Amino acid sequence: MSIQVIHSEAAPKAVGPYSQAVAHAGVLYASGQIGLDPKLGKMVADDVEAQAVQVTKNLTAVLQEAGANIDDILKVNIFLVDMNDFPLVNTIYAEWLGEHRPARATVAVAALPLAAKVEMDLVARIS
Repeated sequence: MSIQVIHSEAAPKAVGPYSQAVAHAGVLYASGQIGLDPKLGKMVADDVEAQAVQVTKNLTAVLQEAGANIDDILKVNIFLVDMNDFPLVNTIYAEWLGEHRPARATVAVAALPLAAKVEMDLVARIS
């Protein structure tokens, strides 16, 4: 089985030498998404709330391009520059997923690309 590269025009282009996602053996590995507007290529705002909402939109676009949806998510990693933002990001995350509850890790990091305040990546099943 070969590795399939996934690219959605509804999500930002990769800002480095990587793919938005790759699929192999029924599993989708989505690269980290930050709050970039896919049309403008710029951060949607400086606040973590707007960025987190955009991150979920970007990840949803990548999922859809791979033929998956929210209920197919197996694991999410969340990276925050400030752990004080955790309650707000957690609320946005819960609203995005509804009743679906994949495995998750949330960690604080020193910095993120393009001065983002939040980044998320995920693993999902695909058919």
